[in-house]
Amino acid sequence: MNEQSWKKNSGLWGILLILAGIFFLLQNFGILGALSTLIWSGLFTLGGLTFVYLFLTQREKAWWAAIPGFTLLGLATVILLDQWGPGFAQGLTGSVFLGSIGLGFVMVYLANSAMWWAIIPAGVMTTLAVVAGVDEIAPRGVDAGGIFFLGLGTTFLVLALLPQHNGVRLTWAFIPAAVLLVMGLLIGTNWINYMSLVGPIALIIGGGYWIFRNRIAHRQEDH
Repeated sequence: MNEQSWKKNSGLWGILLILAGIFFLLQNFGILGALSTLIWSGLFTLGGLTFVYLFLTQREKAWWAAIPGFTLLGLATVILLDQWGPGFAQGLTGSVFLGSIGLGFVMVYLANSAMWWAIIPAGVMTTLAVVAGVDEIAPRGVDAGGIFFLGLGTTFLVLALLPQHNGVRLTWAFIPAAVLLVMGLLIGTNWINYMSLVGPIALIIGGGYWIFRNRIAHRQEDH
């Protein structure tokens, strides 16, 4: 904004600052009550829609606008759920917020498949959203740690299975996908409880095999 434009709109900026000051005073004194929640939610919604509109109309140049756009919309939803949502939904506000961030990164990839890197933060945030929801509503005994590793592994698996871009496929992503998925299965199932037995049993079997092999070797030498 140049100096001439600033001077031209200085009156408008002054009015906005005064309105903001009045709003914060009324909020701090508790005069607005529940109306304060509606105002904040409305402001975040307006800001989110502005960024989303910028993203949709200029996807090549303003791809980044999807991230703050959907994040602000998620934040507006969280505010409404926290104030007026049903009991079960209030416990999922963390999942909603994290999921909205992940959705922003998904939209970045859908707008331009060359930005494959967006799949990683999208998967991480979506996984964290699922973990946060599981902690709130899942019955006891469900291991959120296993879900976390399974989510990350699935993220890298999706990355490895993406269509080729410029003749190159991201096959390296199969390695972290396999490692994370195995870790998720071990942590999220009862197999982890048996891991303390696997090592000692493997040593016993290995030692027995070694003794048996040496005895066979000695018998062959005697003959």
